[in-house]
Amino acid sequence: MTDPGHLFTRTLCDIVGREALTTRLSEEFVFADLGAEAVRSLLTFDDLNGLLAACSPEPPRLRLHRDGSPVPVDRYTETATASRTERRVVRPEALYRELRAGASLVLDGVDRMHPPVGAAADDLMRLVRERAQANLYLIWGESRGFDTHWDDHDTVIVQVEGTKHWQVHGPGSRPFPMKNDLEHDHEPPRDADGELHLVWEGVLRPGQVIHVPRGWWHTVTGTGDVSMHLTFGFTRATGVDWADALVRRLFAEEAFRRDLPRFSDPDVRRKHQHELAARLVELAEEWGVDDFLAERDARFPRRTSFSLPWSVQEGAPPEDARVEFVPILPPPLVREDGRVAVSVSGRRYRFPAEVEPVLAVLAQERSLTVGALADRAGVAPQRAAEIVTVLARHHLVLVR
Repeated sequence: MTDPGHLFTRTLCDIVGREALTTRLSEEFVFADLGAEAVRSLLTFDDLNGLLAACSPEPPRLRLHRDGSPVPVDRYTETATASRTERRVVRPEALYRELRAGASLVLDGVDRMHPPVGAAADDLMRLVRERAQANLYLIWGESRGFDTHWDDHDTVIVQVEGTKHWQVHGPGSRPFPMKNDLEHDHEPPRDADGELHLVWEGVLRPGQVIHVPRGWWHTVTGTGDVSMHLTFGFTRATGVDWADALVRRLFAEEAFRRDLPRFSDPDVRRKHQHELAARLVELAEEWGVDDFLAERDARFPRRTSFSLPWSVQEGAPPEDARVEFVPILPPPLVREDGRVAVSVSGRRYRFPAEVEPVLAVLAQERSLTVGALADRAGVAPQRAAEIVTVLARHHLVLVR
């Protein structure tokens, strides 16, 4: 059984090849068969039943679709009161009835509800270096939840139970469409005979994975059996993101904060425009795409997690306590005036130089005992435990 924390960076990369996979992301369709055993630990029906009962997700996080349209929430939920607050609660018998009638269940953000899926999502984020979210899709029969469509983000689909029929048509009339775009009236690609173009068609089985790039049209239907799959979605940085970040840096420029000379002579307005354009070009050269991506990585969010009691109480954890690195992306270690600094989630932390080997081992291994950490980092076990305590209080590690 594959560790969910290495599903993409190891298992998938071993089959496709890391360089081949990363260069094809957002550009080409990818298919890989990891084997049913590789995904068995991600999500089972017992897991799903537990999530629905314990987390009690309500619309729109949990929703039903049938034949391309949403099922009215009144047909499978009811109003309940908890702590004097009204909310929608799923009625089990009504949910079963809609699913028997061919509805497709969608549950967003499963990675925030179920640790194995969360570990897999984190692993995908380390591969693509972008934020990712996992949604669940469940259906019985031969119906479809959605019509032929495209998504405004890249997707990696992992089939975990049953089978589902996929047709991938490729990019449509607008390459690389975006969520906040100027045009949303796109057409799917068609062959000379007017039929929808096919890049790939097949039936996904447990353990099989496909990557469908942003803006690629696809049609998905049931096969008569049950189907449960996870869609890991991520949005990669674009030139628009870089330009938007560049514009935000213009607040530091006096010339750009100054009012535009609306009522001045045309020559004055043209001169002012040329000055702005020239400075904008200079800034674009000074703060390029590599700088933008590095800053984006430094602001990469941490997954919400807690490490009680070690982050509060006095005393260091024992050697057999397990330490887990919190930052999803391994942050670069920067030496500053005899100290080591790391930037995580937009915050900068500075520690004594002796902490550097501990951070380096944690970033590489991600999870190991205090004793193993001390051995790998070449520090005394007691000192390693003391460093772990400090890191836990800064929410850089969890102690289990």
